[in-house]
This record gives sequence, structure tokens and C-alpha cells, in this order.
Amino acid sequence: MTTVLLGALAAGCSGTSGSSGREGGRSPDPGTSEWVEGATAESIARTLHVEVPSTATHTAAAHRKGLQDDGLILSFVLPAEAVEPFLTQLKPEQPLRLRAQPFAAEATPATPFARLGLPEPDSLPKVREGQVCAPCKGDLNWLKIAVAQIDVRSSRVYLRGVD
Repeated sequence: MTTVLLGALAAGCSGTSGSSGREGGRSPDPGTSEWVEGATAESIARTLHVEVPSTATHTAAAHRKGLQDDGLILSFVLPAEAVEPFLTQLKPEQPLRLRAQPFAAEATPATPFARLGLPEPDSLPKVREGQVCAPCKGDLNWLKIAVAQIDVRSSRVYLRGVD
């Protein structure tokens, strides 16, 4: 009887550690958050308290429902001459800083822009980035922005917020 009990305990322990899928304890539990179907750029912009310029193209957004906070991402392309007026409208806490080199990617963000088919702004060189607000209006906890120049005529704006 003792042998059967010890065998069951050993099998249970090895099954639990092998099936968790949490290598290094950093992967999110699949049951802790989910992507909200039907999230639109307009609804995400409203929640982020951002007005997307009429000149924006290639607009995409996603909303990830979490246990405590929701993750919101919004991205669009602006003509070069529309970037500074958009940034001025946001009134960042401090001037955006230029990050010349990409970050070494080790962790996947909770709300990855890959969901939108885009590279992470952290993986790109020559990105201007910064905090827009923390805390922000309404239920929005914080909002960050990154601007990556595509070419001399346009830049991609990345907005990531937590609600």
C-alpha cells in the first residue's frame, strides 16, 4: 500500500512539473487573460483618451482582458509632418527619448504588438519613446508611446496602455 501511494505521489509530482508549460516561471498562464474579440481602433483610442489623426493609415488595435487590469494596444502610421502635432496633442510627461539600438528581447510583453502582425517597438532601432501619463484620465493606469520612423515620409506610432 505504501509503495502504491509513493508511486502515485511521484507520478503526480512529475506530471505537474512537466505539464505546466511555464519554463522558468515567466510564461503567462493561459487561463489568466484573453484577447477581446471585436475590439476596434476607435474603441481602444477612446479608452486610451487618444484622438487618432485623420491622416493615420494602417490602424490596428487589440484589447487583452486580464484578471485585474486590461492591456490595450493601438498602432497606426502617420505622415512625417503629422507626427509632432500628434505628440504635442498627447502632452507627454517628459520629452520622448531616442533609443538608438533595439533592446535584447528576452520577455514577451503581456500585450504584444505581434498580435497585430507588427514588430515590437523594443526590437527596432532609432525609436523615440516615453510615458504619456501615469495615472491618466478615467480608469487608465498608464499610457506609453513609441514612434518608429518607417522612411522619410512616415512613422509608425505604437501606444500601449493599462486600464
